[in-house]
Amino acid sequence: MNARTNAKVKGGWPAVVAVAAGTFSVVTSEMLPVGLLTPIGSGLGVPAGTAGLTMTVPGLVAAVAAPAVPAAAGRLDRRWVLAGLMGLLAAANLLSAAAPGIEVLVGLRVLVGVCIGGVWAVAAGLAPRLVPERSVGPATSLVFSGIAVASVLGVPAGTFAGGLGGWRVAFAAVGVLSLAVAAALALLLPPLPPERAVRPAEVAGLLRLPGVRAGLLVVLLLVTGHFAGYTFVRPVLERASGAGAGLISGLLLAYGAAGVAGNFLAGTAAARGPRGPRRVLLVISAALAVVVPAMSVPAGGAVVAGALVVAWGLAYGGVSVATQGLLTASAPAAREAASALFVSAFNAAIALGALLGGRAVDAVSLPAALWLGGVLVAGALGVLVSRPGGGSADR
Repeated sequence: MNARTNAKVKGGWPAVVAVAAGTFSVVTSEMLPVGLLTPIGSGLGVPAGTAGLTMTVPGLVAAVAAPAVPAAAGRLDRRWVLAGLMGLLAAANLLSAAAPGIEVLVGLRVLVGVCIGGVWAVAAGLAPRLVPERSVGPATSLVFSGIAVASVLGVPAGTFAGGLGGWRVAFAAVGVLSLAVAAALALLLPPLPPERAVRPAEVAGLLRLPGVRAGLLVVLLLVTGHFAGYTFVRPVLERASGAGAGLISGLLLAYGAAGVAGNFLAGTAAARGPRGPRRVLLVISAALAVVVPAMSVPAGGAVVAGALVVAWGLAYGGVSVATQGLLTASAPAAREAASALFVSAFNAAIALGALLGGRAVDAVSLPAALWLGGVLVAGALGVLVSRPGGGSADR
């Protein structure tokens, strides 16, 4: 107990801010190609669907890395694990800025995926070790705010930098940021010896619970559907609005701001009883099933495209908090193991969505990716409707 108390004194809020900067950096690195697919594709001489592999590969690797990195780290101090992962992220992004071809870029994105899964697996449970118990809730929210802030600032800033100096400048900038965050983690985190790790058998055992299986299916369908379309949001906006890089950066900023609002609205609503997450997800799924395919209609120009982007961000902003709530409510006695499953499923869905969307773009058309996304999201809605008791613990 003394060691843990000392860790809180030596860490505190500066350490929490450093960890939040780490989550911001990995999410920004993961999502950076979203606003840069067109220049990446043209710069490396590949179609948009192939350039979408820069989104597919990190998500797939992160799904495996989330449970694997903590196990591989063994008894290593988690402070140095996080700092090392951020250093690796910096190297991967800086080298990506000099990638001569798509094969090298995708290979470097494998390293990004390792960092994404590893950082989230370690960072997600650190708040109780850094601040007093009364501050754990706000500290945890700050750590997870990296997702929303990356959407509001990271991805639009990367898109803007890419518009000014090319996509390589955007990757280099995120690499420099990651290097600074690695130094901050090393300086501000206290010693963090590992606590009890989640055993693979415990995680696998949760799959026997019907509620957990249904929750994972909702995550897979909803997140896969979203990323089947969102991975190609830049060429979609170019087609729908005829907008240039500056306006597209603004639209992505509006998407991120709406996502932050959606996150807080969904979090508040999902906390209202054990069925709260399911009710929130019903609304989110219904909204996305309409909005995502609607983006395929080019009529209306920038105003209509902007309204749809804001609606998309508002709806999708609540997905993370609501789906995590759905899974943990289905396994209240094994929250850590359920969280490990959630991280793996979420990242696998990101990869699958980008992959399926890319194949739809290459084989059919850009609108086909949006319609595919809408169909998958509608599937998540069907799962939720068919399980009226979903979200409560399995008995």
